[in-house]
Amino acid sequence: MTTALPPLDSPFPERAPAPGRAAAEAARPAATLRPRWERPAYAALLLATAVLLLWNLGSSGYANSFYSAAVQAGSESWKAFFFGSSDAGNSITVDKPPAALWPMMLSVRMFGLGSWQILVPQALMGVATTAVLYAAVRRQFGPAAALLSGAAFALTPVAALMFRFNNPDALLTLLLTVTVYCVLRALDGARTGWLVGAGVAIGLGFLTKTLQAFVILPPLALLYAVCAPTRLRRRLGQLLLAGAAMVVSGGWWVAVVELWPASSRPYIGGSQHNSFLELTFGYNGLGRLNGNETGSVGGGRTRGAAGALGAYGLPGAGRACAAGAGGRPGWAGCSPRTWEARSPGCCRRRWCCWWRGWW
Repeated sequence: MTTALPPLDSPFPERAPAPGRAAAEAARPAATLRPRWERPAYAALLLATAVLLLWNLGSSGYANSFYSAAVQAGSESWKAFFFGSSDAGNSITVDKPPAALWPMMLSVRMFGLGSWQILVPQALMGVATTAVLYAAVRRQFGPAAALLSGAAFALTPVAALMFRFNNPDALLTLLLTVTVYCVLRALDGARTGWLVGAGVAIGLGFLTKTLQAFVILPPLALLYAVCAPTRLRRRLGQLLLAGAAMVVSGGWWVAVVELWPASSRPYIGGSQHNSFLELTFGYNGLGRLNGNETGSVGGGRTRGAAGALGAYGLPGAGRACAAGAGGRPGWAGCSPRTWEARSPGCCRRRWCCWWRGWW
């Protein structure tokens, strides 16, 4: 008497199929069966990826100090945490939504400020991306192809650079990989829940790097609308549900920011009129296509300080650590390239400016 092996709804399922499904499961392709070597090979892949991304991670220092300053601010102030402020005084935000900063801020809150505390969450996202990619490929092509795909991804130089740095691309890559996996699962039986999960992942991707998360949205939506194994009316309804999930998961933060009184929240960095929607469709939207990025970077509000944005196209690039009213950091007009010429006082406190990331 032979017993059919269980299907792989996840890389390593433990539940046996129901007796009535034995014949159907026996007819499944060999790619769904689990050979003995798969589990240790899969564990070795994830371990090797972790070692590759974590080895000598501290050599990157504080990586992108622009985002590291926001991480430090979020570890000191929950308001800065929510808005993604560049400083704990909540003067101005970074020029992206804060989702990519939140894991790093939580890490620094729990373990203290340091290079590893900032960068380890990024490296772990790389391991998670490898695992999701493995699961996606394995369902269609078997464990050997999945291992090869995971290894190729982990060894790609740009992936190693991305997951060892603190730019938003690490979380964005993970979320987009999860999106593709959810769509593939939804196509297997026209499952509404998986398609809604894909919409949630895309929405979170928007809170990571705005419109860049939507690059894969049209082809995935078209793929499901054409290929899902159900009637067209149901396919369109499922896509509408997924779109609603995307709007909710990506729009709740935008709604809070737009409805919050501008006088009691930080200025939206990268916008000229203190609007996140302007940032989305201007500096982070059309500005990326027509090259008019620097023209959209603004910061008309100084909140009692005597200066404006720096000349390098980054919000807060010209800020220094000179004390403002009430002991809060002020604006000393100190350029990162001209410490001595602009402000000798700032030059003497260069370590403070670097530590805060206010370059």
